[in-house]
Amino acid sequence: MMIQPPLSLYIHLPWCVRKCPYCDFNSHALRSGIPERRYVKALLADLEQDLQWHQNPSLVSIFVGGGTPSLFSPESLNDLLNGIRQRAPCGQDIEITLEANPGTVEAGKFREFRDLGINRLSLGIQSFQDAKLSALGRIHRGSEALNAIESAQKSGFTNLNLDLMFGLPGQNPADALYDLRTAISQNPTHISYYQLTLEPNTLFAKYPPPLPPDDEIWEIQRRCHAVLEESGFHQYEISAFARRGHPCRHNLNYWRFGDYLGIGAGAHGKITTPSKGKIHRQWKLRHPVHYMDKAADDSRMGGRQEVSPSERPLEFLMNTLRLREGFGRKQFESHTGLPFSTIEETVTDLCGEGLLVDGAHGFHCSDKGWLFLDSILERFTAS
Repeated sequence: MMIQPPLSLYIHLPWCVRKCPYCDFNSHALRSGIPERRYVKALLADLEQDLQWHQNPSLVSIFVGGGTPSLFSPESLNDLLNGIRQRAPCGQDIEITLEANPGTVEAGKFREFRDLGINRLSLGIQSFQDAKLSALGRIHRGSEALNAIESAQKSGFTNLNLDLMFGLPGQNPADALYDLRTAISQNPTHISYYQLTLEPNTLFAKYPPPLPPDDEIWEIQRRCHAVLEESGFHQYEISAFARRGHPCRHNLNYWRFGDYLGIGAGAHGKITTPSKGKIHRQWKLRHPVHYMDKAADDSRMGGRQEVSPSERPLEFLMNTLRLREGFGRKQFESHTGLPFSTIEETVTDLCGEGLLVDGAHGFHCSDKGWLFLDSILERFTAS
């Protein structure tokens, strides 16, 4: 029997000061001021229509991403959050995350952001070394990153994530360990640690920088993961490490195949309708001006597509197998509407090969399996 999964809300604020050469997100460098009031009005109109699709529009988390959302004024974010609370039930302990860059202007707003009820801050640090930051096209310096962390903590953010990248141009293991140990020394509750990849349609894809060789990247990953675990950061997802009790609830809902509404230019959503046995994915127009022009009606949609029963196993496993906890039989059935027998034979084979583990709480990747997750998922394309 298919259930109604928990519901999260993703809000996309697409503007940034400068587009980073590795970024493939829907972000737009500022050429003039941000039309904040108009965009907030569009977001709330978009939300009102999206809520009609969901049978239980009670939000468990809100994530404000971008772009650089911290460029918005506290007044505009206050209008946005109040408008959301008026339209959708929000639990008393709802997690509200804001992405921010460590620039001086954004850091000066942190206390006001905290006063709005934003209780989790995610800082895009990437590196603490000026040469590496310059190679990545970042506009902040290492000293500004440290100042921003201090400012966030003094502003009352006890739930703080730091984004770090490895495999950077010219990086060696010593460089990577310096960045990581510097991050750990700042006592965040969460570290997102992921490899720089050259995504299509980015400046780095067109003009590739000199990246470390694969064996050196593997050594960086091996050594840095060990340091994170030794320092009390549990790897609960492939690229996410958290102190006990501090995983990102919003992203956990994604990875557990929960539902989420996506409002804003280019935002994506996933909606389950148990009464009809259907799952849909939908996305909005990508260009901010087109989105704002169309936000009040269905023409705001970039597209909407049903996830067919044959596609659901792979969609489910692409998310849940990223988690250390994996998934259970009943979870597969309740979130896909399919019997576990749909994937049982392949799961059994993968357990026999040592790539999956049949644990006390369900199936999860072995340490070896996590290294070959793409190969595991390929086995379910024909399931």
